[in-house]
Amino acid sequence: MAAQPLMPKATAVWLVESTALTFDQIADFCKLHPLEVKAIADDEGVQSIIGRDPIVTGQLTRDELAKGEADPSYRLRLAEAKVHLPEPKRKKGPRYTPVSRRQDRPNAILWLVRNHPELKDSQIMRLVGTTKSTIEAIRERTHWNAPNLAPMDPVTLGLCSQIDLDFEVQRAAKEKPIEPETGATLLPAEITTARPAPELESATAPKEGKELDVQAVFARLKQIGGKAQEDRE
Repeated sequence: MAAQPLMPKATAVWLVESTALTFDQIADFCKLHPLEVKAIADDEGVQSIIGRDPIVTGQLTRDELAKGEADPSYRLRLAEAKVHLPEPKRKKGPRYTPVSRRQDRPNAILWLVRNHPELKDSQIMRLVGTTKSTIEAIRERTHWNAPNLAPMDPVTLGLCSQIDLDFEVQRAAKEKPIEPETGATLLPAEITTARPAPELESATAPKEGKELDVQAVFARLKQIGGKAQEDRE
């Protein structure tokens, strides 16, 4: 994971208010999205955040800041920390879901079950932080709120990121066995080149009576023609 300053949003607030750095430079230094920096500049939802000077905290030098202000394409470098803190160990288990978003989990599970049936229950549990019994209840429509559920994208709900969802979908696609193609195939040469059975040959052979029938038809036409000529006379 790339190093970022402590309290990145507070640092971004100070850089926006006190420097001439671009949004991209601030976003790269604080490891934020440029739109988040733009929202900070527009004073959207940051009224309660107090700016934090990274120079005072030793996370940025004045020379580095001057380089960034002189060249908009320059990317600021975080000053080397004097005290190295151990990285926190990530606990294994289901993803933590905020209380305000927990009511949306059944809708997200329904969306995943319908749009990505290749996902395993364990993958859905990692994405939205639910239990296997809840997933089974939604699959079998035995959930207590099944009639009122509506499929909703978990990324839109903020339950997981698009990167995590794409990763799990690609992982499930790799683990899925390749199904054999079932289409029209050519017949074997033994069948296409085989001679028909004697019964079929006799059935398809021309009948001798057809020649006699043709002669009889012509004779009948001559008789009709002769009678018509006699009537005219």
